[in-house]
Amino acid sequence: MSKDNTLNDKGPDEAIVKSGFGRRRFLHMTGLTSAAALTSALAMPSAHANTAPPPANSDFVLQLNGSSVDDVSALEPLAFAGFAHATYFQLRNNQARALDLHLKRLRDASIELYGVALPDEQVQSYLRAAVQVGPPDLSVIATIYSPAGEFTATGHDAMPQMLVRTLGPWPAPKGPLTLAAFEHERDLPQVKHVGEVGKTYYMRQAAEQGFDDAVFIDCRGRISEGTIWNLAFWDGEAVIWPDAAILLGTTMGIVRRQLDRLGVPQRVQEVRREDLSGLSGAAVMNSLTPGIAVNGIGDVPIPEAPDFIARLHEAFAAETPTPL
Repeated sequence: MSKDNTLNDKGPDEAIVKSGFGRRRFLHMTGLTSAAALTSALAMPSAHANTAPPPANSDFVLQLNGSSVDDVSALEPLAFAGFAHATYFQLRNNQARALDLHLKRLRDASIELYGVALPDEQVQSYLRAAVQVGPPDLSVIATIYSPAGEFTATGHDAMPQMLVRTLGPWPAPKGPLTLAAFEHERDLPQVKHVGEVGKTYYMRQAAEQGFDDAVFIDCRGRISEGTIWNLAFWDGEAVIWPDAAILLGTTMGIVRRQLDRLGVPQRVQEVRREDLSGLSGAAVMNSLTPGIAVNGIGDVPIPEAPDFIARLHEAFAAETPTPL
């Protein structure tokens, strides 16, 4: 693999649930749009999810910089702002996979957006403070934002703040999925930022056309990524990762490094609409699952390739979970 095609361990680790209810529930959990970032964090109904928020539970917390949020006004910079970034992961038996990739994602995105990042040790202490009061199985959402807000040229010296929300565990999504294709490129694709209207917009456009979700095609005609997840393809022998400007997910990072250890061939190459008919399989992945079969993109059917999906899951399972 050439140096230019080597993937960094950043990323979306996001997948779609086959049913509409599961899709809405996942979006509500993650708070992917700017207004939803605060409403989701406060467990208020969100305009981006046509379902009620999870019931209040004393086992779950909302913490700002390691402490409970007693003053809602402290979250004002998040209320209508998209100048924030996040990561989320599943905790099982008080352990999580690839903490190193999540810390790197938050660190790199903070430097990209704010020019400064919280120390890894501090971020990890905030995560521990949030999960230690809950049950051993949790969903964790960590959002980092600037107290200076957005639409201002000042605030470069403001230290980022960290909001952590815990929820009950979310089940793995089901498939296979059919995806509509749209020409769209995310702003700052290397950053998992929260203010993205396009993801929900194109997801809904796809649903109106009878698809489960959407996949994006860039201005050069390359298939890049889905709304809230990464894509992987299969040629019958090797895993193919799209060569495009994308958000590189932590689950994607786990799968890639474990596929290397398992000796499964993989490569990065451009994938276009006209290439789809020659593929032997396709999948999406995020923090909920290392692989859901995709059996169609646009009007092109794709084989489900259960052996391919099994290899993705095997690679993910090979990553040893660790305590926070």
